[in-house]
Amino acid sequence: MAEPLLEVRNMTKLFGSVIALNRVSATVNRGEVTCLLGDNGAGKSTLIKILSGVYPPTEGEYYFEGHAVTLRSPREARAMGIATVYQDLSLLPLMPIWRNFFLGAEPETGSLFLRHFDDKFAKLTVREELLKMGIDIRDPDQPVGTMSGGERQSIAIARAVYFGAKVLILDEPTAALGVKQAAIVLRYIAQARARNLGVIFITHNPQHAYPVGDRFIILKRGRALGNWTKAELSQEAMVQHMSGAEELEILTSELQQISRPDAESQVAATTNG
Repeated sequence: MAEPLLEVRNMTKLFGSVIALNRVSATVNRGEVTCLLGDNGAGKSTLIKILSGVYPPTEGEYYFEGHAVTLRSPREARAMGIATVYQDLSLLPLMPIWRNFFLGAEPETGSLFLRHFDDKFAKLTVREELLKMGIDIRDPDQPVGTMSGGERQSIAIARAVYFGAKVLILDEPTAALGVKQAAIVLRYIAQARARNLGVIFITHNPQHAYPVGDRFIILKRGRALGNWTKAELSQEAMVQHMSGAEELEILTSELQQISRPDAESQVAATTNG
């Protein structure tokens, strides 16, 4: 087995007396999609903030390309090649695509004292990079705010790849999208995997995770229920782990008990009538 690109062992995070994460371990390999699943409050956000340098862990070990590391900020994570795309995408709706793509890292041209934004290079590069992701944009001057949710996700992903990401962390990229737009984003995730990136796909939707995922980690109340490859976990088993088969059976039983009196009353009313 090749050495993991990124690995964390026994990650624990306390906020006062609250245990947000409890001894969670995870691995991310090159050319694979690791899906991090769980409901709200499961610990997904806490874990990705540790992975991206926002939070320091209370306990645990962090390895990147085989070396133990201690991240002190998101800037350090980005410099190492760990890029995080959050739900808000950090895109400015009124700016054109090419401006957003190079926001904060503007290419310049000209002499030493008369340098200016190289918009020709920026527009050409944006077209080329998005085309590598399978996206042929109509006009690089198009304002980002006029694009669909899936198209905006593609810009954020392509930008991270262009600026040297080795690990791409995607925070619920399909959460606010319809079926067609979510399918487009899943295609972009597969494109990033094909370019040999290690992808961490955070979601609460097993229907989105299973088609594109290679490895699955399910969190519940700060603990990892397991770490499976696709060969080890069916989609049905994934749903059961996420929903809690026992809890679901109890709920089903309660709903049946609630509905039975109504049915009996209707039968009685019909008979009396």
